[in-house]
Amino acid sequence: MGTVVVAGLANLAIAVAKLVAGIVSHSAAMLSEAVHSLADTVTEVLLFTALRRGTKPPDARHPFGYGKESYVWAFIAALFTFVAGAGFSITHGVNTIRTGEHSGNYLIAYLVLAASFVAEGISFLRAVRQVRGQAEKWQTTPVRFLRHTSDTMVKAVFLEDAAALIGILLAAAGIGLSQLTGDELWDGLASILIGALLLFVAGTLAHSNVSLLVGRAVPRRIHEEIHDLIAALPAVERVDTLLTMQLGPGEVLVAAKVDFTDTVSGAEIERTADLAERRLHDRYPTIAYVFLDPTRGAV
Repeated sequence: MGTVVVAGLANLAIAVAKLVAGIVSHSAAMLSEAVHSLADTVTEVLLFTALRRGTKPPDARHPFGYGKESYVWAFIAALFTFVAGAGFSITHGVNTIRTGEHSGNYLIAYLVLAASFVAEGISFLRAVRQVRGQAEKWQTTPVRFLRHTSDTMVKAVFLEDAAALIGILLAAAGIGLSQLTGDELWDGLASILIGALLLFVAGTLAHSNVSLLVGRAVPRRIHEEIHDLIAALPAVERVDTLLTMQLGPGEVLVAAKVDFTDTVSGAEIERTADLAERRLHDRYPTIAYVFLDPTRGAV
């Protein structure tokens, strides 16, 4: 949650500074960056809402909790970035190429971009540290963690901060080339590229959240480890079917059809089920629910 709050405050301050610089400099790329930062600010507000709503405790109507609601808000945040950020940047860039004529001050644009790069860099480094820490916890690489994590908040902040840094570099390049050549084509092209960058980020996050809303399983490696842990339990003959589902950023459901040894008693099956839950939770603390269904073996 701290990462989201820091990123949101940084984006709000940066959005105001970029907006002022965009108005003064008359730069399409700078105005696109202002809208980019504003979109990121709104996104952080929606992600904060997702965190608060997604952690509500289970109740009678929602026995598995509200974890999936966080994906709804995160999906709305991705749509906002798609519509507001990318739409404005691409449209404004095209208009600048067609009719743009520079009449502002370049210096203020460079100063604001430099300050924004420092602020976004600080936020990005915080996100990188969090991603690395989570990757080490899950014994995987940062890239694989970002690809498979169910914590779309961390993923969103990381991608948005990375996109913000790239967007600043694109804006600086566009403004610089326009100043050197006297042609507003470069400023408009930078604005379009910033919009394309936002499209990529929004599309990536939207796809990830839709997958989790539908009911995504845990990564294959973790699935196999869960299977092996259950299969190695006393009294378990084999695991016929194993199903997993991400219930929220920090909760996983595990359900399995298990063929128990024919000679075991009902009490032993109960003890084995309890042992399975404890061992799985010790190995993966995000596993919140474990259901084992005794199944008759093949005759």
